[in-house]
Order: sequence, then structure tokens, then C-alpha cells
Amino acid sequence: MICIPSLSDELWIKGLKLRNRLVIPPMASESSGHYGEVTDELLRHYGIMSYCVGLVIVEHSYISPEGRYGPKQLGIWCDELIQGLSKLSSVIKARGAVAVIQLNHAGGRANPALIGCKPFAPSPLPVPRGYDIPIEMTKDDIYRVLNLFRDAAVRAVKAGFDGVEVHGAHGYLINQFLSPITNKRVDEFGGTFEGRSKFPLMVVDEVRRVIGNKLLIYRIGADDLMEGGFRIDDAINLSKKLVDLGVNILDVSGGLCGSSPPELQGIQGYFIPLAEKIKKHVEIPVIGVGGITDPCYANKLIMEGKVDLVAVGRAHLTNPKWGCEAINTLKDCLPE
Repeated sequence: MICIPSLSDELWIKGLKLRNRLVIPPMASESSGHYGEVTDELLRHYGIMSYCVGLVIVEHSYISPEGRYGPKQLGIWCDELIQGLSKLSSVIKARGAVAVIQLNHAGGRANPALIGCKPFAPSPLPVPRGYDIPIEMTKDDIYRVLNLFRDAAVRAVKAGFDGVEVHGAHGYLINQFLSPITNKRVDEFGGTFEGRSKFPLMVVDEVRRVIGNKLLIYRIGADDLMEGGFRIDDAINLSKKLVDLGVNILDVSGGLCGSSPPELQGIQGYFIPLAEKIKKHVEIPVIGVGGITDPCYANKLIMEGKVDLVAVGRAHLTNPKWGCEAINTLKDCLPE
């Protein structure tokens, strides 16, 4: 007999048990300290959010002051932050959830008022929702940032996280390298798909090397939703390469369009079609996301095999008990 999984079923991966298929996606809480340190407010926030879900992906954490996006953004850029991050991972795991932290560099979306200089990016072109036209990165810059991702991943492991997520979506640095709109380089880091994907794949390869057997997730910006941008066919191609490098889960979201494209608002599960297309080409779990508020709809996505995990963000911000209530009410979901 074939067993069809549901939202409430556990999922084992890399020796970790996710007690169900619900995910808290990385959402900026803007409740960290001046230097990106963990605060009591942040610990309370994640303590509440971690009940009744299988996986918590902590919000985008900046790997260097030059790649900072928000004034109260969480940081993972220096060793002095490890102690606070250890408290954060402990709070999440004490609630029974698997704890992962997202690593990010804003690139051309970094805030000049916070970093004290012009941001840099693959090319000196405007980045959607950015603050300033960035400076083009040199090759030395590229390899230096690669090392910053590596060092941040090491800190995540030291802080007790079960894994890391590399942020390759929402118009931040890695997404900027991948998109033909923001990457017009003529060296080996630009031009063709192979060139534009070189740096992102280097980051993933290096992070996998230093975190050992920990969980590795990649948030992929599967479509820029802009003419001439990164598209789903590119995302499928990239996804296969990511799997080959040891990525364990693909977290499918938007590219330069961001996490909440205005043209898709009001459509529940607006990024699910992208996740479903990618899932057909990989043998690892795929997370689907996009304005999901109905537990029965989330359960249906799992049962129909469209995705393996469902991320529910804003509904949890509105009601931190959403996950508990969702799991408890699945029995009331009627088949169509």
C-alpha cells in the first residue's frame, strides 16, 4: 500500500527528524541589537514561533557589515555574536523544531546609511528595491565575500544550529549574480548561465565543505518575474547543480521581484507553481511558500505531492499559534 504523506507527517533528513511538514520561513523581525546581536525580544519571538512546526529558518543574517540591509537585522559577521546565536538555536530546539539560520549578503541592496559607503554588486547597475547604484565588484571582492560566507557558516555550526540556508533570492547578492538584469560582467563570473552561476555555486560548495554533515538549504529565486531576467528554466538547471553539490532542501521563492510581488498578492500559494516545476527535476525535498493561510490547502499541497514542506510566514506573525491549530484541525479538511 502506498502511504501518502500529509502536513502532519514527520520527515527525516540528514539524521534530523522534522516532526511535521510545516516551516517557519526566514522573515526579518528587525528586533536585533545595534551590531546584529541577539536580544531578549528576538529570543521571545522565536520561542513563540517554534512551537508545533518541524523546521524554523531564522531570518536573513548579514555575514559582513558591508552587506547589511536593515538597521536591526540579525548578524552573524563576527565571533562575538556566537554566544547570543547559541541561545537562539537552543530556544528553537528546546521547542522541538529543527533550527537553521539563513546567511545573506545584500550586495547592491545594502543600505548606504548603515554601511557608510556605496554598496557593491556584480555590475554597476540599479538593483530593484536598492538604495543606490552600486560599485562593480572586483575578483578580489568576489573571493573575499566567498570567505565571508564560509566564516559565517562556521559560526552557525559553533552556535549549535542544525544547518544553514544560503540566501539566493529576493534580489540580494547571490541573486544579483544569477540574474541577467543585474549581472552584465564580461569575465568568468558573468555572461552565460554558467558564468552567472559560478559564484553562487562556489558559495554553496564552500559552505557544504565547512559545515560537514549539517543540513544545507538553498533559497532559490526561481523567477525574477521581469523581462530579460532569471527564469524557471534557469532555476531548474541551477537546482540540479545545487543537488550535485550537496544541497539537502530547496526553498523556492521569488528572484528580483522579492518575496511578495504586488501582481501575485491575493493568490494563495503564489510561488507553489515554481516549486512544483523544480520538484519534478530533483530528488530532494522542496519547500513551497507564498501567502499560505489555509491549513487544508497546505495539507493538500503535501498530499498531492506538489511540495514536500510548506512554509507559512505571515499567518504565524498574525497568529503564533497557527501551526498548532493547523495540525489539530487537519482532520476537518474535507476531500474535494
